[in-house]
Amino acid sequence: MRGVRVEEFSGRAGEFHAREMPDDRLAHLWWFETEVEAVVLGSTQRHEVIDVETCRRSGVDIVRRRSGGGVVHLTSSGTVWLDVLLPVEHPLWDCDVTTSSFWLGEAWMESLWSLGVEGLHQHRGGLERSETSDLICFAGRGPGEVFLGDGSKVVGISQRRTRSHARFQCAVSLAWDPVRLLDLLSEPKPDLVDVANAGSSLSIDRGQLIARMTGSVIERLTS
Repeated sequence: MRGVRVEEFSGRAGEFHAREMPDDRLAHLWWFETEVEAVVLGSTQRHEVIDVETCRRSGVDIVRRRSGGGVVHLTSSGTVWLDVLLPVEHPLWDCDVTTSSFWLGEAWMESLWSLGVEGLHQHRGGLERSETSDLICFAGRGPGEVFLGDGSKVVGISQRRTRSHARFQCAVSLAWDPVRLLDLLSEPKPDLVDVANAGSSLSIDRGQLIARMTGSVIERLTS
């Protein structure tokens, strides 16, 4: 059986994004729970898109991740966050950055289906931008990501690669709050109507989703 290590962490988003890649050749599942609300900038986004003063008054962390894309809003109740680290020697490794996350999106769909979430589909193409996706991550479509039938994103996936691993960072939208997100952005802000349905709101148990997804990913990693 191929090695898989599963760990769960609670803390602040900045600590999680600063974690270095492992120096082993195992696959890793890192489940993160953010204890402090945060807005996370993509690697190339300007800091000025965030309303720093509002974040400071509200106690919201401002964090930058090492993968690309737009702003992600993280709360402990509204977001499920999983990083999957796949070693380069693993049979699921795919040199094509477009198709390399398809298997992971399929695992998310399987897990969500098992909890009664219907009407899911996966984006099996390259990056598709919208008018607001350069600013807000959930407003675009990326390879392997999972959506509901109304177009709202359930699972966002970004990817960063090193010589040893691919790090797939996954965020599940359990409770989309566009009003709060826009409040934390600086002017000019998108219209609420343009981001109202960018993310999903799901009536599922967080712990059950973590358990189902852990089993689904381990099955794929070890088969």
